[in-house]
Amino acid sequence: MQALNQHKVTANPTTSSLTSQIFAFLFPGSPAVNALLATLYISGPPNFLLALCPPNIDPSSLSVMVAFAVGGLLGDTLFHLLPEIFLGEDEHDKVKFVMVEPNKNLLLGVAIMVGFVTFVAMDKGLRIATGGGGGHDHSHGHSHEKVEVAAKSTGAEANGSKDSLRARKPAANGTTTPAVTESEKEINASVKLGGYLNLIADFTHNITDGLALSSSFYASPTIGATTTVAVFFHEIPHEVGDFALLIQSGFSKRAAMGAQFVTAVGAFIGTCIGIAVQEFGGNSASADIQGPGLMGTSLQWGDMLLPFTAGTFLYVGTVAVIPELLETGPNKAQELKKTLTQFAAMFTGAGIMLA
Repeated sequence: MQALNQHKVTANPTTSSLTSQIFAFLFPGSPAVNALLATLYISGPPNFLLALCPPNIDPSSLSVMVAFAVGGLLGDTLFHLLPEIFLGEDEHDKVKFVMVEPNKNLLLGVAIMVGFVTFVAMDKGLRIATGGGGGHDHSHGHSHEKVEVAAKSTGAEANGSKDSLRARKPAANGTTTPAVTESEKEINASVKLGGYLNLIADFTHNITDGLALSSSFYASPTIGATTTVAVFFHEIPHEVGDFALLIQSGFSKRAAMGAQFVTAVGAFIGTCIGIAVQEFGGNSASADIQGPGLMGTSLQWGDMLLPFTAGTFLYVGTVAVIPELLETGPNKAQELKKTLTQFAAMFTGAGIMLA
């Protein structure tokens, strides 16, 4: 082992790239400290960027940004998280051997599936809560339907429906004012309810983002840093989509920004939960394990967070987003150009993770 380690150090001298220097500067502490810093990085800047967003932004214009974020999430999952989960991370000065444990692989696969199914259940539950109008997902493909409903209800108020034209009432000054019909009240209530449900879902999803960051930093500093980059790129269209939906739900710009800051607290809650699980639930990579772990394997409860994160990322990067990217219009030339742009953005996001 010593000879192999020495050969590896000789054959692969340590080099400090610009990326590693940036990561070392941004994350200088322990895994717990770095996880909290990462949560601050992904929660602060995207929310402050909302101050630059116009109130009438259309979420459908975010498709290229969403494609870029998908490439980053899938790249992080396939290039970093899954190899780390099953094999561990390479070290520049040591040769590592992997002990194959059939039950260990099964447990890791179950944890990945639990993460995936958890997001399916959350999305399905919110679709039921909104009456089938679309659940919450990180891509915000559902936002288009809600925004369209809001736009239709706003247009109905501006132009007046047949019922409201027939039900005009004279005001005190002699002018007539349209009476609001029950159908318009129902539409407005539905859109507003969708905004509040979106906030609840956003809060919950931010908890899972916090879990992802904490588990990745306990796996290794590099995995933590790359996961932070992937989540950060994903948070920008995520926050802008939520912002647009809240505006359409009747929030003022200031109120929408304030609500987004409140939901960011969920990320810190998730990070603290993840840190607690890692510190007190054990981690086979960092703890001195006495005796067998889960199902007689070397796994501890803390080792379950990273595969759970991979499962949630797989859901967000595939099921929640791909349907939106598959949407096309009647203009073939325009759609072809849009598709090529989306693929270019997706490959760019994945390329950053690969690099």
